[in-house]
Amino acid sequence: MASLDNPILPFIQAQGWILLDGGLASTLEASGHDLNDDLWSAKLLLEDPEAIRAAHLAFLGAGADCIVTSSYQATYDGFLARGLSLQEIEGLLTLSVDIAVDARDTFWSEKGNRPGRLRPLVAASIGPYGAFLSDGSEYTGDYDLDAQALAAFHDSRWRVLASSRADLLACETIPSRAEAEVLLGLLHDTPDTWAWMSFSCRDGAHLSDGTRLEQVAELCAGSPQVAAIGINCTHPVHISSLIAEARKARPKPILAYPNSGEPYDAVEKKWAPTPRAPDLTDLTEEWAELGVSGVGGCCRVGPSTIAAMRTRLSRWDSEQGPTSP
Repeated sequence: MASLDNPILPFIQAQGWILLDGGLASTLEASGHDLNDDLWSAKLLLEDPEAIRAAHLAFLGAGADCIVTSSYQATYDGFLARGLSLQEIEGLLTLSVDIAVDARDTFWSEKGNRPGRLRPLVAASIGPYGAFLSDGSEYTGDYDLDAQALAAFHDSRWRVLASSRADLLACETIPSRAEAEVLLGLLHDTPDTWAWMSFSCRDGAHLSDGTRLEQVAELCAGSPQVAAIGINCTHPVHISSLIAEARKARPKPILAYPNSGEPYDAVEKKWAPTPRAPDLTDLTEEWAELGVSGVGGCCRVGPSTIAAMRTRLSRWDSEQGPTSP
């Protein structure tokens, strides 16, 4: 999978930042798909892979420099519960990457899409154990599982995605130091792999389990295979202070891709739209000025917002100049 060099750095060096995509599942829901399911967006790997490809293309067309695969909630345990064989599960995990890579290559084959752009990346998503539980515990880290069992849960999917055609792994919505340590151990065991480590946070300084972001950022900074440290699926109001918290650690590129700021009911599995949700486009410049290296969106952030972010970042870069990662 991995090149010898951090795959994110060419974007930062060329344009001052990397633009991530937005919420894949909410984009699929906006196009009419019912994802109220324990598999969430991974459900469509079974039912409608072409819809996933279309969503990836929408984000690429909006200006995303990196698209993230539909494997966030695609796990061996989840698919085994649907009666799939181990071979079928491995095939679906590989399919999640192949869909994204093929979408990226299709997009890049059109010469009109290339001016002012670098060839976009594909990041294979690895969600936390709590995403498999589908009970909201990815926002608490409160698992009844020790480190050995947690590593066993992640291991099989990790091995498949680490050997796939993805450019790097995206470890996302990590709620706790304990799970971060497990994922860093797997990263160490696959030395040809790059990954970013992105955390869900409950306020402007702490992960969902109460660990200070500075502490896990320093832990991640100790791994030469960590491409970036991120904050995702976190309310936008906390992002500025979390960027400052992450910057206290040894230098690594910092990614910020929060949710829309709308409240989520983990029991009913429903979002509650609110007119008070912040404008991520307006916040993009603030985060860039604070030294973030990449921005994007998570739940409820669609292609139109990503397009607006690219416009705003491009204008900021021309006026202010890029900030070093």
